[in-house]
Amino acid sequence: MRLGVLDVGSNTVHLLVVDAHRGAHPTPMSSTKSALRLSETMGDDGRITDRGAERLVDTVAEFASIATTSGCGELMAFATSAVREAANSDDVLARVRADAGVELQVLSGVDEARLTFLAVRRWFGWSAGTILDLDIGGGSLELTVGGDEDPEVALSLQLGAGRLTREWLVEDPPSKRRIGVLRDWLDAELADPAKQLAMAGTPDLAVGTSKTFRSLARLAGAAPSSAGPRVRRTLTRTGLQQLIAFISRMTADDRAELDGVTADRSPQIVAGALIAEASMRALDLESVEICPWALREGLILRRLDTGLGGERVDGVTLGVNGDDRRTAKVAAK
Repeated sequence: MRLGVLDVGSNTVHLLVVDAHRGAHPTPMSSTKSALRLSETMGDDGRITDRGAERLVDTVAEFASIATTSGCGELMAFATSAVREAANSDDVLARVRADAGVELQVLSGVDEARLTFLAVRRWFGWSAGTILDLDIGGGSLELTVGGDEDPEVALSLQLGAGRLTREWLVEDPPSKRRIGVLRDWLDAELADPAKQLAMAGTPDLAVGTSKTFRSLARLAGAAPSSAGPRVRRTLTRTGLQQLIAFISRMTADDRAELDGVTADRSPQIVAGALIAEASMRALDLESVEICPWALREGLILRRLDTGLGGERVDGVTLGVNGDDRRTAKVAAK
């Protein structure tokens, strides 16, 4: 079965095409991205602007066409925090449905966390024991812990790298004082979530997922993506602290020249590093293992587990849309 996953995030729109069937490792066939930066198109009133909605419609329509020409029998299209939090979310979704012909579904923060955790569990397996996962997105930070495929604790916090860059680090490069204030604020914000996660016990394995963690690990000396997904990659707190001292003195343009940092991610990599550092400090983690699978893979795995037919499992409602493209719809709880 060839599946397409269309992920509308705060920073990018990403189409992943895979060949997959139940009980097998999903095989990536193609990956297409567009740095839409949807969260930056939101006005002071919390609404996605007409121009932002227009760009979203055009991008979704283009990527849906790519999925069709790639031979996808099914397109799973979903959106996360930027669309989820927009004051005009319903209007934007209706516009995408009418003009692009795609039923774009909104994923709740908790469901986002749970599906990412499923992907991490499948990657590392049962022998990993209790897993603690940290996932940094553009708009939110997801924290999960548990010993099964469904986490015992799943949290979604408004501590994304893009969000904190816009709210805290407007200078380029940011001042040393501003970084210190943000560090203190993050410590306060993460104190209660850390206590909730600690109630699940000491994890056997701490994991970092998302492009932010992969970029940070690469900057700290981990193997490049060309080495393949199965190469072990880790990020230590000590290495992260040294990295922050280095990249926080650079401009976004200079950071974009570093290996592992793309031009669209360079403005927010400092905030991402500070979020990662604060999370590891709050959770008393000296290092995290980097997992190449995250939300998109979790959605694919859940789709393969449940099949079509309108079931609702872990926030995923599976159904058929109005045209001839079958769509797995992700619904908020």
